[in-house]
Amino acid sequence: MPEPLLETKFHAPRRRRGAVPRPRLAQRLDRGREGRLTLVCAPAGFGKTTLLAERAAAWAADGARVAWLSLDRQDADPGVLWPYVVAALRTAVPGTGTHAQALLAAGAPTGSVLTSLLNDLHASPGDVVLALDDVHHLESREVHDGLAFLLEHLPANAHLVLAGRVDPPLPLARWRARGDLVEVRAADLRFTPDEAASYLGGTAGLALAPRDVTTLAARTEGWIAGLQLAALSLRGRDDVAGLVADFAGDDRFVVDYLLEEVLQRQPSHVRAFLLRTSVLGRLTGPLCDAVTGGPGGAALLEDLERQNLFLAALDGRRRWYRYHQLFADVLRARLLEERPGEVAALHARASEWFERHGERPEAIEHAFAGGDLERAAHLVELALPALRRDRQETTMRRWLAALPDDVVRARPVLSVGWAAALMALGDLAGVEERLRDAERWLAAAGSDAGAVVADEAAFRGLAAGIAVYRAALARARGDGAQVQVQARRALELGDPGAHLERGAAAGLLALAQWSAGDLASAHASWSEAVAGLERAGHLADAFGGRIALGDILVAQGRLEDARRTFEQGLRLAARDGSPGGPVPRGTADLHVGLADVLRERGDLAGAAHHLDAGRTLGAGAGLPQHPHRYRVALARLRVAEGDLEAAVALLEEAEHVYDADFFPAPRPVAAERARVRIAQGRWAEVLGWADARGTTADGEVAYLREYEHLVLARALLARGAAEQDPHALAGATRLLERISAAAEAGGRGGDLVEALVVRALAAAASGDEPAALAHLGRAVALGGPEGYVRVFADEGDALLRPLRTLASRSPRARRLLAALRAAHPSTGAAPRTGQGLVDPLSTRELDVLRLLASDLDGPGIARELVVSLNTVRTHTRNVYAKLAVRNRRAAVRRATELGLLGGHRPGPG
Repeated sequence: MPEPLLETKFHAPRRRRGAVPRPRLAQRLDRGREGRLTLVCAPAGFGKTTLLAERAAAWAADGARVAWLSLDRQDADPGVLWPYVVAALRTAVPGTGTHAQALLAAGAPTGSVLTSLLNDLHASPGDVVLALDDVHHLESREVHDGLAFLLEHLPANAHLVLAGRVDPPLPLARWRARGDLVEVRAADLRFTPDEAASYLGGTAGLALAPRDVTTLAARTEGWIAGLQLAALSLRGRDDVAGLVADFAGDDRFVVDYLLEEVLQRQPSHVRAFLLRTSVLGRLTGPLCDAVTGGPGGAALLEDLERQNLFLAALDGRRRWYRYHQLFADVLRARLLEERPGEVAALHARASEWFERHGERPEAIEHAFAGGDLERAAHLVELALPALRRDRQETTMRRWLAALPDDVVRARPVLSVGWAAALMALGDLAGVEERLRDAERWLAAAGSDAGAVVADEAAFRGLAAGIAVYRAALARARGDGAQVQVQARRALELGDPGAHLERGAAAGLLALAQWSAGDLASAHASWSEAVAGLERAGHLADAFGGRIALGDILVAQGRLEDARRTFEQGLRLAARDGSPGGPVPRGTADLHVGLADVLRERGDLAGAAHHLDAGRTLGAGAGLPQHPHRYRVALARLRVAEGDLEAAVALLEEAEHVYDADFFPAPRPVAAERARVRIAQGRWAEVLGWADARGTTADGEVAYLREYEHLVLARALLARGAAEQDPHALAGATRLLERISAAAEAGGRGGDLVEALVVRALAAAASGDEPAALAHLGRAVALGGPEGYVRVFADEGDALLRPLRTLASRSPRARRLLAALRAAHPSTGAAPRTGQGLVDPLSTRELDVLRLLASDLDGPGIARELVVSLNTVRTHTRNVYAKLAVRNRRAAVRRATELGLLGGHRPGPG
């Protein structure tokens, strides 16, 4: 289970009785809600939190859904921050973020989590305000990128408020220029003379002469903490005017001076309590008792709050508190000056208390603060599994970096943890060194030789874990052979019950085999990986493995097995997802994979249905590759529908959002786009692209370059036909022979079918009809039983003649020709109707055709006919199919040739 969240971080401080009204600032903050972002930025002691908490309460009373989150240093880790942000929003808008929480638990990318969260916010009723206090603690670039993404895509009903001491590194200038940013700065937060008078005479209860109020306001320059400290020091004094007249100095020195006076006036037991508990970031009675070694902490905290002594309650029940940060800073400085020998013991007691109460992160922080590095190392080692599970690599790395190198090297589990953190953060340089540090202890018999081990179970699995990380390191460096060596070593060394490690090793082995073109072995290894990951409960990773299995089956030409694999994955997703709750991560990709299989088999309506299902689920239900996978599959569908321009646009989008996520790319997006460019007649452009890529007709046909070479062969064929260039045709023929041989040797039946189809085209272009029939016959024999349709249909008229000839002697070819006629009714026969078409246009299709010849766009046609846009698209696809064209312009030109654009007036209905 994930680490519990601190509920106190979701509570804004309560408004104090007698607080000074500040309507000018309230109006500015209220105006800020009309844009995306309000930034409250000023140094310590300017009342940022007090102001923001007051407005948050007012907004909530006015009906807004207000989520509050107080930040601290640990929130700089995205693995810590985003679960808190989701939870904070759920406190304000129940039900929001359910899917985002599931994505976080599955280790989904930040973008997917935030996309899901933004969708929920968009759907929530009313205004939603998210207030993040103390954002200066967020020092991670990944966190800043996530905040920028969140802000750029906030729905109109949501608003973000950030409060902190420094400007966060966000594109503030752009948002300021767009009018999306309202700012409250130190100059705005300073008390005006009237506000200072109201505070000193009302809240502080001081009877000061007007000139003394004016002097204090001027000397503090409206700095609220300075006025508060001055008021505390003036209570009960006789010579108030003299003290006010002497009041001067820099902010920091003023604080030191006044706090010293305030502390000196406290009873000794209160003063000791304040100093000793200053080591705590948050305070509660039992914790204070454990740290100070005496009773009565809860009562004393309540009394200090009543005295307004820089203490704020963190929850409605007044169980947890915190000191004002400026007050705590000076208390700690005074503690170090007066009682330096106590500091380590105070932190040790705090660390022990937090560990006993199951709050290991704070226990670790106090161990570090107290200088007990051995204890810190012990606790960090025990925390590693949870940190890895919750993807808190930034925190893991920060803690490990804070430990001396010799402490880490003495602990083999920590050394591997270092390697894991470096790998996860993309810093590969020190991974091998850390693995070697751990490996030395294994060779020396581990703890018997002096290694320090806190997590015995992790130590027992260390050898297999080291091999897994070496395999991952080799994968990141593109060394497929070493991936296989290390992954197999991990499987040999791993305990049979270590399902996660074995699943990870098998998955890495599968990736290496897949990249090398050994699809049969890759399929077997992925099957083992999926089984292990499912037994380990890592369902999102298991779904990723199922998607890989489906892709491999498609490449092998096993369309029916691929269909069953994707459908089985969807059934498991439906079983594992909760009704009305989030679907498992990867479900959207299963829909996309199934859609592409159905498209190839000629079921364009089924393909469109599953692509729409994947789109509806959104990127949050997909793996990192989903954004580009979806667009590529939709582009292929658009090609089948004849809309080549839309296909190119989708593929260009796919390139921009491409994320390999370790998966190989045997069909690169750029090559897919080049294939469509050839169909558009832009073969010269494709030849230039191939030349820039170093893809030549005589180059090595490696698996991951196989499709690029196939695209080059098509471009050479187009050049040969356009320029009557026999050399281009000969080059294409030689290249296709090598592609076919490589695909057949690698068991890549899907690639072989396509290569044979193109070889048939090449032979036909060269006038070698027997060879064309032989290649086409073999393609039909291989692809027919699996239901291949589009690989033949997308070639258009060029394949018709040899296919008709083949159909006269082959039942399988006749069945394929019938399937092509079903997909494109204009295929393969002479006209038989008055329209000059094999399958005449219906009345409604004629309506659509005539409006296609107008200036109306799709929505305009739908309005004219009083039908839905989807209905218009369905009729348009039918029109294109019956006219044997691929776009609107060609449809109008063909209809004009056939005389179909006169004498019929479109009407609704």
